[in-house]
Amino acid sequence: MGKGVGILLCLVIVAMDVGAGILGIQAEVEQNKVKHLRLWLFECRDPSEAAYKLGLAAAGLLVAAHVISNLLGGCQNCICSQDELQKASPNRQLSLACLLFTWIILAVGLSMLVIGTLSNHKSRASCGFSHHHFLSIGGILCFVHGLFAVAYYISATASID
Repeated sequence: MGKGVGILLCLVIVAMDVGAGILGIQAEVEQNKVKHLRLWLFECRDPSEAAYKLGLAAAGLLVAAHVISNLLGGCQNCICSQDELQKASPNRQLSLACLLFTWIILAVGLSMLVIGTLSNHKSRASCGFSHHHFLSIGGILCFVHGLFAVAYYISATASID
């Protein structure tokens, strides 16, 4: 792929992750607008439909950005042993480390967004454990995911050449 296409893809990945982060933080703001009674770790509140929709959109954008960066980054990171890892070029090692970090950040960030989103589902108008700040933490992890996804894409394409 050309340099211009690579830069465009990096911008798309970053835009999707930034959009997911903003939506996650905005979902937290919408969640805090509804009536709630909080007592230590327990919370009674009405669900917020706006927070549910924003959280769902944030989770979708995070997954889409992850899929795009992994598909376009290539699958040349097949390292099956510690010996192969030590013999690999620095670009390939960096690519593998960034790939690992993107998967970890995806798992944690998506879990936070899903837990926060599901707590705002229409059928959840009951009392239970507080899911406070899960949406904003998931949103912040979307920004971090963007950094590692772009680093992965750049290092993966650099290790091909």
